[in-house]
Amino acid sequence: MANTINNHPADTAEALEKLSKNDRNLAFLRLLGEDKSIVFPYFDKTIQQELLKNLGSKDTVELLNNLAPDDRIAIFDDFPDHLIKETISLLDENERQEALNLLGYQSNSIARLMTPLYIQTYAHWTVEKVLDQIKKYGKKAETLNFVYVIDENNILIDDLKIGQLLMAENTTTVAELMDYNFVAITATTPIENGLEIFEKYDRAALPIISENGILVGIVTFDDILAKIKKRDTEDIQKFGGTEGLDLSYTKTRLLDLVKKRAGWLIILFLGEMLTASAMGHFEGEISKAVVLALFVPLIISSGGNSGSQAASLIIRAMALGELKINDWWYVMRKEIFSGLLLGTLLGIIGFLRILIWQELGIYDYGQYWFWVAMSVSVSLVFIVLWGTLSGSLIPFVLRRLGLDPATASAPFVATLVDVTGLVIYFSVSALFLTGKLL
Repeated sequence: MANTINNHPADTAEALEKLSKNDRNLAFLRLLGEDKSIVFPYFDKTIQQELLKNLGSKDTVELLNNLAPDDRIAIFDDFPDHLIKETISLLDENERQEALNLLGYQSNSIARLMTPLYIQTYAHWTVEKVLDQIKKYGKKAETLNFVYVIDENNILIDDLKIGQLLMAENTTTVAELMDYNFVAITATTPIENGLEIFEKYDRAALPIISENGILVGIVTFDDILAKIKKRDTEDIQKFGGTEGLDLSYTKTRLLDLVKKRAGWLIILFLGEMLTASAMGHFEGEISKAVVLALFVPLIISSGGNSGSQAASLIIRAMALGELKINDWWYVMRKEIFSGLLLGTLLGIIGFLRILIWQELGIYDYGQYWFWVAMSVSVSLVFIVLWGTLSGSLIPFVLRRLGLDPATASAPFVATLVDVTGLVIYFSVSALFLTGKLL
């Protein structure tokens, strides 16, 4: 496996993951020291921990010190606390300080993704001196697309494209190329907001500065994209009514999978018990007008579906930054009209279904079929409206409480609307059918 340097590190990691545990450990040990640090970040975190436990202290020190700082911190993010302490203690003094500085930022801040490996220069330097600096330190730099200009206090004052330097005369000073127009991200900025800045300015890398403007590192687009992908995966899993998986589905143990799903499933089951209670409460109405029971699945599924749709749209809009907490009234006004139109559409279809079945003799709804049809169609209007409002406003409530809006999962919204939908349905039916079937 020592020849794998010619392969992409992701391909090498994939090939090693297919081996048995012992063979994988031996093959990884045979890699050259620098190759180990290149391939290591592409392993699943469980394999990373396994490899570290099987490496000798000398190999572990070499591996950790050779890792890019942002890769090292990404690995530490997924390690248990005791393993983080053990591995950080193996780093040399400079690397240890870098790791501790990065870990000192909030877990959701852009600084947790930054690397201190970049090229910086001063305004009074010549192009020739900058190019010499690039030749000397460029191999370790995360990217060479931009060179960052700082003053004597390490405050970022500009950035220059590498092309500007290559096209300039060697005797030209950096100051002559500067326009003092640059984009930077404050270290405490949330990762989600950082992604918006990357997309707005279409940059592959951006400098990270402190509150005082001091240049502290850079973040590349691939690192922030990987973090966003992980967050979106957790949100999708939560929206499906399960906790976020720590590993991929294929690598999650059966018992862990059950634990992640059981909590929400039990909560939803208890919620659905209220549906049975609601049915029991209206047992008298059902016994007098059995025909009403035929439309219960139709009624509650329509409300649940409309609620799930609304929740999906609002949660995604929140994730993209299109909606803030203060937009709740705008959303409510919009969803009231949406819910009324959607409910009216389904109500008309429900009425026509009963009418056609009655006229064609497919099913006899009795002499009061018109009022049964009215009960179903009017109930659909209110239930779809209620489902739409519930699905759209619950994410705002959760965000206000400091919770993840993704926990307003489709099953949760559907369960809520199921129970309340039955109350609406039988209340409307009582209004139209009292003195007739009831």
